Amino acid sequence: MRVDIKGFAKPFVESMIAIVIGIVVGGIVLAFSGYSPIKAYVALFDGAIGSKYGWAMTLSAATPIILTALTFGIGARTGLFNIGGEGTVYFGAIVAILLTNLWGNILMGLLGGIIAGIAWMAIPAFLKVLRGVNEVVSTIMLNWIAYFIALYIVLQKIPNPEDPNKTIAVPVSARLPIIMKGSELSWAFAISIIAALITYYILWHTELGYELRVSGYNERAARYGGINPKKAVIWSFLLGGIMSGLAGATEVMGRPPSYAISQGMANIYGYGFDGIGVSLVGRNHPLGIIFSGIFFGMLKAGATAMQIEAGVPLEMVRMVQGVIVVAVAVPGLLDLLRRVVRR
Repeated sequence: MRVDIKGFAKPFVESMIAIVIGIVVGGIVLAFSGYSPIKAYVALFDGAIGSKYGWAMTLSAATPIILTALTFGIGARTGLFNIGGEGTVYFGAIVAILLTNLWGNILMGLLGGIIAGIAWMAIPAFLKVLRGVNEVVSTIMLNWIAYFIALYIVLQKIPNPEDPNKTIAVPVSARLPIIMKGSELSWAFAISIIAALITYYILWHTELGYELRVSGYNERAARYGGINPKKAVIWSFLLGGIMSGLAGATEVMGRPPSYAISQGMANIYGYGFDGIGVSLVGRNHPLGIIFSGIFFGMLKAGATAMQIEAGVPLEMVRMVQGVIVVAVAVPGLLDLLRRVVRR
């Protein structure tokens, strides 16, 4: 598998500059708010990558957002703004819990997540192809529909009779093994990396990937070259569905201690939206998404240390994270807009 190093260099340098700018701007915000930027950032980096445990928590936090970022990234490469990863995560998690409680093995749980993802993403795909419905509108609406359906299932159909704060759990036989004892890092992280590498192979080394990318660059040129853009749209949604469905499944199968969906779906909420930022920072490239996912995981894992060691309140931590994320996402967003304009 050949990697285009030259093509990577410019976006990498731009992203690194954007990260530095984001950190500096975040530091200015902290300073004006009366907190020590140096103390806060030292705490953040120390908590995230200052120890084996910190690294484990960083990689664990990166796992679901790498997968949901792949959903957005595949769509972006096909010229779509697919933001339906959020709703797909819910169903991936629910179906994984249901199937593992029926058959009790890892394969069934992962398969359940994949099937749920394909089924849910098929809806906006066919709305786009058959009725011309804009994917932004359809996926936003479907995210809300998914949220309330999933909430109903979680509260009414699969609650844990012994603990009302969560659903029934994934059985022990179907849980992904933990890589580092005492941490939340499981083999789910390896699955997310394998998924990113497979996505890269599909997009850059197969005929299907070529058709997806050509359709994304220029739909008319794709038609002229004998490519059916509608077929590309359907495949883009379905591949994206697989990734987000896996994100939901691996989150409940590989995240101790509950291995369940918590009250209000707090432990699976927001990954689809986070994935958009991760994908933009990674320039919608599967290999870039791996690194940007780990960077976002670091921000999440270090947030607790920033609160405890530097005394920065949670709201301020999130604001600084937001400033950094916006700064590093700008180059990717400009790339995406330029591509849309060119079409």
